[in-house]
Amino acid sequence: MAPVTIGVAGAGRIGSAHAAALARLSEVERVLVADVDADRAAKLAADLGVEAVADVTALLASDLTGLVVATPTDTHPELVTRAVDEGVPVLCEKPLAADLAGTLSLLTRLEQREVPVQVGFQRRFDAGYRAARAAVADGRLGRVHSLRATTLDPAPPPADYLPHSGGIFRDCGVHDFDALRWVSGREVVEVYARGANRGDAIFAACDDVDTAHVVLALDDDSLATVALTRYNGAGYDVRLEVLGSHGNVVVGLDGRTPLHSAEPGVPGPDRPHANFLDRFADAYAEELACFVRAATGQGPVLCPPRDALEAFYIAEACALSRRAGRPVAVAEVRVAD
Repeated sequence: MAPVTIGVAGAGRIGSAHAAALARLSEVERVLVADVDADRAAKLAADLGVEAVADVTALLASDLTGLVVATPTDTHPELVTRAVDEGVPVLCEKPLAADLAGTLSLLTRLEQREVPVQVGFQRRFDAGYRAARAAVADGRLGRVHSLRATTLDPAPPPADYLPHSGGIFRDCGVHDFDALRWVSGREVVEVYARGANRGDAIFAACDDVDTAHVVLALDDDSLATVALTRYNGAGYDVRLEVLGSHGNVVVGLDGRTPLHSAEPGVPGPDRPHANFLDRFADAYAEELACFVRAATGQGPVLCPPRDALEAFYIAEACALSRRAGRPVAVAEVRVAD
């Protein structure tokens, strides 16, 4: 087999983490990085002992086994299309595109090609989420009646990121929406979302909110909730509780979960996770390993673009629900394609 060469487009926070994880994979011989800021790419390459190239054009001309797209959202469709048109498998950080129309257009293009494309929903590769999915599938929880998900960031992202983020549901909650579908094996049919702004004025200026709660109805009449905030000072807190008639499981409940009991004598958490890269380091590594297997024909794509579209539909329904102040059926935002 030819040497495995993986390119990373984007040398920002997530691109740097991906490049570092790829450099640790024994099956990857070469890691190449490119960024619009050539100096940033060169510094990252020097720090990791990998290679920097001038730009994405040079990256795609480097006989890649696969490409990891970790650039700003508005560049995703072009980069994914260019790679796939050249027969290069892609792992694209979510979302595939900034809006629904762009996502559907890209999906149409991708489905005309037989090139593996994986979307970066890393929670599918986390040991806890996988164990919860298995517990639901094998019936040990009995009839699942409730799911409760949280994504609570300790602090907001940079202010200049927010106008291009797509809002809290598309940027943050979409991970929970994908996890709910994947773990439960059910589809979301209706949502009711509320949001609030009690933090920085930049959120309201972007027609966004800094805190949101969603009630979701699934297609088997089970119920789910998703709680989101940009201001969880106790630490990064991502959990999923799956509650059934016979038992329950909780993802993300361990000695680092940033919860403080009001009961006397109960110890607090030890070193709460600082951010998503800290919490999901192992999941990102497994996600990349699975992508390399898919890119080399050694395994399936475990998060295909169609699944990303379904999570995006839920996020769209939540955004509409928040604006309209009413429940919204997911079918209301779905586009026939």
